[in-house]
Amino acid sequence: MIAANTFFEELHNENISGVAYKNLDLKKKTIAHFATIGNATIADLCKELNSSAPKVTTLINELIKDNLVQDYGKIDSTGGRRPNLYGLAPEAGFFLGVEVRKYHINIGLIDIKKNLVKLSEKIPYRLNNSQESLDELCNVIQHFINELPISKDKILGMGINLSGRINFATGYSYSYFYFNEEPLNKVIEARIGIKTLLENDSRAMAYGEFCSGAVNEEKNVLFINLDYGIGMGVLINGQLYYGKSGYSGEFGHIPFFNNEIICHCGKKGCLETETSGEALVRMFQKKLQEGSSSIATVTKAPEEIQLEDILQAAINDDVLSIELLAEIGEKIGRGIALLINIFNPELVIIGGSISSTGNYIQLPIRSALNKYSLSLVNNDTQLKLSKLGSKAGIMGASLLARNKILSLN
Repeated sequence: MIAANTFFEELHNENISGVAYKNLDLKKKTIAHFATIGNATIADLCKELNSSAPKVTTLINELIKDNLVQDYGKIDSTGGRRPNLYGLAPEAGFFLGVEVRKYHINIGLIDIKKNLVKLSEKIPYRLNNSQESLDELCNVIQHFINELPISKDKILGMGINLSGRINFATGYSYSYFYFNEEPLNKVIEARIGIKTLLENDSRAMAYGEFCSGAVNEEKNVLFINLDYGIGMGVLINGQLYYGKSGYSGEFGHIPFFNNEIICHCGKKGCLETETSGEALVRMFQKKLQEGSSSIATVTKAPEEIQLEDILQAAINDDVLSIELLAEIGEKIGRGIALLINIFNPELVIIGGSISSTGNYIQLPIRSALNKYSLSLVNNDTQLKLSKLGSKAGIMGASLLARNKILSLN
């Protein structure tokens, strides 16, 4: 039997009404309180729900029966009977987060209390806009599920990240696998057999960082994803910002340069054309052709070098890699300065694979911010590196799926 079956039957019953609807609403608010604030007593929940102790007790007992909530025992009291503490049962349900990258896939499993239970990173994969690539994605996910120590029916939802234009609300991807009439999330859902949600990779990474990473009390935050491309996630007043059609955050496609380099979006002069990981690889290979040397060529021919090789070389103090990171970092910083002048955020987080080089990318960005952003605005903005690193996308995808399934939004 699926964990918390009764609650989820009620949750997906479109015909529920009257008292049953009110009870379901109180259960949803109770779950939301446990999920966002933490464990609570009956008295705490009475205040939160503006409901009586007998009513709340009945609801809690029903959720315990559904295996969604558990009794964590008595707590200390200033007087009278010691109250019991209630909260989500960790094994009530699990959520998958799948991050699809250009050359690999990362997959993680969290429990209902946001604990990362299992993680598999850098599973070999090649992202192409083809049916074969989609089939392989489904095969990788299915293999991960088959290896889990829990039964499949314990997995209540799955979030999948893809780069490009994704409509989270409808489940359509307009950059990859757009060759079915049905939304991509429904196609994958039918193949895997788990409720599936689709999200843009940068927004999912941003959400992971907002919920479990570098964000503390800040409510207005920009997350910059530096990888083969450049993306952005935006938090405004504590909420993930999507824009009217769900395509916000295309920072990499600002027409920033007067060059003749064609971006993968089909236009010329995009910020990505001179600052992305793809641009870094192109610049690196050109320097090698011109006679520069690098430790990255010890194990690979120049034409075989990928972004990860350059980043690892920089971490190992390779001069060419560091110099090129400084060059693109200065240009990225100019772009972020523009964003700071427009948004006046409390915090800017630098994430994605390029952020793994630490100060080699952060310092030129910071220098450019000081040079190009308005000082009054810049003084109010912190600049941090991602705290979650490669786990940001996995956490974001699984947490977004958790929020949707548990109706926490």
